[in-house]
Amino acid sequence: MAQHEDFADHADGHGHSVAAWTAVAVILVGGLIMALAVAFPHLVWFVIGAVIAVLGAIIGKVLAMAGFGATSTGGADAPESGRPELGTK
Repeated sequence: MAQHEDFADHADGHGHSVAAWTAVAVILVGGLIMALAVAFPHLVWFVIGAVIAVLGAIIGKVLAMAGFGATSTGGADAPESGRPELGTK
């Protein structure tokens, strides 16, 4: 039960950004296309889905670098905690 209390400290700002949501949405579309390509065998559609999924990760990183990522002002991921910082500032 103590694990759940600690989780609340680590969940602040995790994924709550335009960059994260956009990346996830694009990756899910790519995954859906790949799944359909497996169900209805078609190599070209599978490759297209894989390319879209990779582009989703790139889009998320670019948006985070442009300032649309999660920011950290304190908590477990803050620089003074000694842990690597999440998101961008």
